[in-house]
Amino acid sequence: MRVVVKIGSSSLTDEEGEIARGAIEKLCAEVADVRAAGHEVVVVSSGAIAAGLPSLGLGGPRRPRDARTLQAVSAVGQSRLMRVYDDVLGSHGIVGGQVLLAPLDFMIRQQYLHARGTLTRLIELGTVPVVNENDAIADDEIRFGDNDRLAALVAHLVEADVLVLLTDAPGLLTADPRLDSTASLIEEIVEIDHELEALAGGAGTVRGSGGMASKIAAAKIAAWTGVRAVIAAAARQDVLRDAVEGRAGIGTVVQPRPIKLSARKLWIAFAVGSAGTIVVDDGARRALVQQNRSLLPAGVVDVRGAFTEDDAVELAGPDGKVFAKGLARLSASMLDEVKGRRTDDLPAGVTHEVVHRDDLVMLPA
Repeated sequence: MRVVVKIGSSSLTDEEGEIARGAIEKLCAEVADVRAAGHEVVVVSSGAIAAGLPSLGLGGPRRPRDARTLQAVSAVGQSRLMRVYDDVLGSHGIVGGQVLLAPLDFMIRQQYLHARGTLTRLIELGTVPVVNENDAIADDEIRFGDNDRLAALVAHLVEADVLVLLTDAPGLLTADPRLDSTASLIEEIVEIDHELEALAGGAGTVRGSGGMASKIAAAKIAAWTGVRAVIAAAARQDVLRDAVEGRAGIGTVVQPRPIKLSARKLWIAFAVGSAGTIVVDDGARRALVQQNRSLLPAGVVDVRGAFTEDDAVELAGPDGKVFAKGLARLSASMLDEVKGRRTDDLPAGVTHEVVHRDDLVMLPA
């Protein structure tokens, strides 16, 4: 099997926020164990900022908060982080290979193919690629924000069989254990819906600020690409082997969907942000969802946002609920002029399709 395992800063650092070598030693020992069983492994690792703080005298309470300084710290820390990985992997006779990725590597097809080719060749050469976001030069407006989503996209990129998301919790629980002593582990998820996403926590909450909410979002991406995802505790003994082998109770297992998204539709659905929303009538929604049709101007009732041609947009019904995402073939200003018009009533030269069905992805309810 081909395995992508992601470990975050909270699982790699001590109370001072500095890299805990023992955590990397545990992970690498389990990577070596899984490889010895015949599997291939890609590691997605956070921790560059944490690794850079001590060298600059910025550890503990002196940790900076501004993005510019943190990016500079990550540049110092990334090489130090890789030095630890190289040393520890080397003690198991394994060669590590650093790969730094950015969202544009998934948004631009040529970059996507380059990234896939490099990672695939590293695996073929018997190495363990160690992937991180290129924090030092990341654009604040275009970045992953956490490595969970990056790990899910990498899992698709390398055609992995399983994605293991290591965290401080045993998996997704039925409630916050700090508030509810009866909280129990949800061992299997067949379909991630809004109720489960709410259970994981939303942005801005104590539980959802880059924690379980981002794990669930990443697991959803994996499921949509046919990859089994496992959310489990990094501290658990033999967690990686048990996750790969499918041992019961290892954590929360999110089963892959029977229908996979293509690489292009995955990119549309998850890798590129929405620049606006197109509201359609019930007839257009039925044609899109049930008949796999393209969206025509006649079905558009409202245009929100200032998107341009080829921007990603969300599609919502009259009730305001988003049900699809796609690439617009008309700018917001032009669409606003022609919305509601039938095809034979469109001005000369205006495309008949607002969103082509090949550029459209239906989202789960």
